[in-house]
Amino acid sequence: MSGPLLEVEDLSVRFDTDEGSVHAVDRMSLSLEPRQVLGVVGESGCGKSVTALSIVGLLPKTAKVTGSVRFEGLELLAASKSELRRVRGRQISFVFQEPMTSLNPVFRVGHQIEEVLREHMNLSRAAARQRVVELLDLVHIPDPARRAEEYPHQLSGGMRQRVMIAMALGCDPKILIADEPTTALDVTIQAGILDLLRELRDRLGTAIVLITHNLGVVADIADRVVVMYAGRKAEEAPVGELFAHPQHPYTIGLLGAVPRAGAAARNGRLQEIPGRVPSLSELPTHCAFADRCPRADEQSWSEVPVLRQVRPDHAVACFHPGEQ
Repeated sequence: MSGPLLEVEDLSVRFDTDEGSVHAVDRMSLSLEPRQVLGVVGESGCGKSVTALSIVGLLPKTAKVTGSVRFEGLELLAASKSELRRVRGRQISFVFQEPMTSLNPVFRVGHQIEEVLREHMNLSRAAARQRVVELLDLVHIPDPARRAEEYPHQLSGGMRQRVMIAMALGCDPKILIADEPTTALDVTIQAGILDLLRELRDRLGTAIVLITHNLGVVADIADRVVVMYAGRKAEEAPVGELFAHPQHPYTIGLLGAVPRAGAAARNGRLQEIPGRVPSLSELPTHCAFADRCPRADEQSWSEVPVLRQVRPDHAVACFHPGEQ
């Protein structure tokens, strides 16, 4: 098919709690092309993971979701349970943030992958076991037949993350959503996981939505970047364009906080963004970044900026965009 694999339009997610409504995502839109790696970046609590979970229908029943999420033309927000079952896990797979809590500690990792394969692919037990070994080999786990018989606690953090990726790839999905796949891993292991994701995109043609707070990860693997702040999209551009010409003060602040090597590290200190993210239960009716922004003016304190194109294929939600 031509056109995007995934289209999200005006997605909003609200949770009603005893303390009031929490607006986790506010009118979020994005699209994902075949074979594309889309990075979704922002601080903790900005709505990245809620957006990702909305796509595959994994939010709790307390969530109030509006807008549109279309996969190859199928509206997932209105899909029946059987339609979602055919898509989730088979066409769109999810790699969760912490593999140690996602894997069942009392079952061998091979058994856990096997159950996913038998559920979605209708394989015999023997065929599923063979496929498990193939998948563990695909994600470069050495001696995959032996490792399949081990329990999660017997594997390193990097190995467990590779097991989660193998499980997600078992049904040859068209889209892989990876939620902070390198969090809590050391730099060397992080690089190995990113190399693996890049290889899987190149070899299998899998499109990837990469949820992260780490701009270094985005620079290394993403084709396009969406920057989120307080549940809203702040900026979107191809990765090279975003790093070369950041327009939103929040994006500029994030880039200034990235450690640099060589002369850049010796000549300056890391920047910090003053203040803190507003509560999602009390989102302002003006620019959510205003009280942290050096460019804020009267308009910033009275209106919510809308996303607009300021450079070719580069959009930003800011009244006063521009490079620092």
